[in-house]
Amino acid sequence: MKLTIIETGLPPQAIRADWPRYPAMFESLIGPHLPDITFESAPVVEGAPFPSLDTVEAVLVTGSAAGVYEDHEWMAPLFDFIRRAGDAKIPQIGVCFGHQAIAAAMGARVEKSDKGWGLGRHIYDVCHQPDWMTGLNGKTFSLGVSHQDQVLSLPDGAKVVARSEFTPFAALDYGDTPAISFQGHPEFSSGFCCALYNVRRGTAFSAERVDEACDSLEVPVDNALVGRWMAQFLSQSAR
Repeated sequence: MKLTIIETGLPPQAIRADWPRYPAMFESLIGPHLPDITFESAPVVEGAPFPSLDTVEAVLVTGSAAGVYEDHEWMAPLFDFIRRAGDAKIPQIGVCFGHQAIAAAMGARVEKSDKGWGLGRHIYDVCHQPDWMTGLNGKTFSLGVSHQDQVLSLPDGAKVVARSEFTPFAALDYGDTPAISFQGHPEFSSGFCCALYNVRRGTAFSAERVDEACDSLEVPVDNALVGRWMAQFLSQSAR
């Protein structure tokens, strides 16, 4: 299987030289669970064209500093691409902005939340467990997060897979449309999360808030587990 990664964002300029780009992070996350998978990326955030769906076997939409309600040249084409991929039954995965973009393209309401920024390690309650979601110990999993936008309604045909008090629509399965999406960041290491937060230390975030978020990530998160879920979803959805 080939996974086409739609690159909708880049690490902040201040730390860009120190960390991989997001497609490389996803290769490291998913690749170990699917030995035969190959990857390609389409950096639409830098003006690259969207690939022809005739050449696409599966899609992943990355995180981004953009909001789905913003007027970027690639935003409307992204929604169109997601909908056409859904109609063609091409498996899709969304993470953070990608989670919001798939949900919005499928009819959900996505806005800047009045709860403000989510930072640090967030714990999610599993409320629906599809077949691809194996290996769960108990009824919760955790991921590092960095978001203020949220999915605020459920697209038609979708089910909430996981939620929290802060993020009621934290993970979705889109039912007959082969797509899943997560608000949290399984591709982000704790180190990258802290580097990301520190870019805004003293501006968007207080020093105390950054320290608290980084301290929370000293407890291990479930990146590898969610990466395995993504791989299992792709395997089960392969055409």
